Amino acid sequence: MSADDAPRHTSTATLLDGFAAGDPDEVLRLGNLLKDFGPAAFGMLLFIGVLPAFIPGVGGAIGGPMVILVGVQLLLGMRKVWLPAFLARRGPHRSAMMRFRQRMAPWLRRLEKLVRPRMAGFLDNRIALSFTGLLLVLLGILLALPIPFTNYVFGFLLLLFALALLERDGALLLVGWIVGGIAVVVFGFLSGNLVESLSGLIAKRF
Repeated sequence: MSADDAPRHTSTATLLDGFAAGDPDEVLRLGNLLKDFGPAAFGMLLFIGVLPAFIPGVGGAIGGPMVILVGVQLLLGMRKVWLPAFLARRGPHRSAMMRFRQRMAPWLRRLEKLVRPRMAGFLDNRIALSFTGLLLVLLGILLALPIPFTNYVFGFLLLLFALALLERDGALLLVGWIVGGIAVVVFGFLSGNLVESLSGLIAKRF
């Protein structure tokens, strides 16, 4: 791995502070935000993609596809984030990041006291990242589905994955695997929603 591709550790609280500082009407273009982060950009894109989950009503429909996009790329073993041009030119307004910072920063700062770079092998292992990607695809589908009262549940769970990728915390990633696997079984396969959605996707593809 070259120096340019070396994983970059970024404090999530510091990242959020940077997002919130500046002109509230400015659009934070995803392409500009991600270009300097190398492999850590997956965590950053996931972090941004999860934010709509905390918006009542339409959050899951917006955040779900973003989570799936991250998951598919990890599942395929991609080392750098790819964004379609129309998406790279778009992004959240800084005012939305300000509101999210006011609401979530205290909780994130408490969580960051427990989060630190460790067990980095899980962040660099091809099989581990593919499994992470698979879970993110399934959770992204569930987030996008109209399952009542689950947006916040999936939002907080996906934030664990985002923090693990951003903070290079393999132990937190393991926690995400366990809790995410349970969520997929409980909310997905047992309810039948995930099976129906996957069947529909496969039918359209083939």
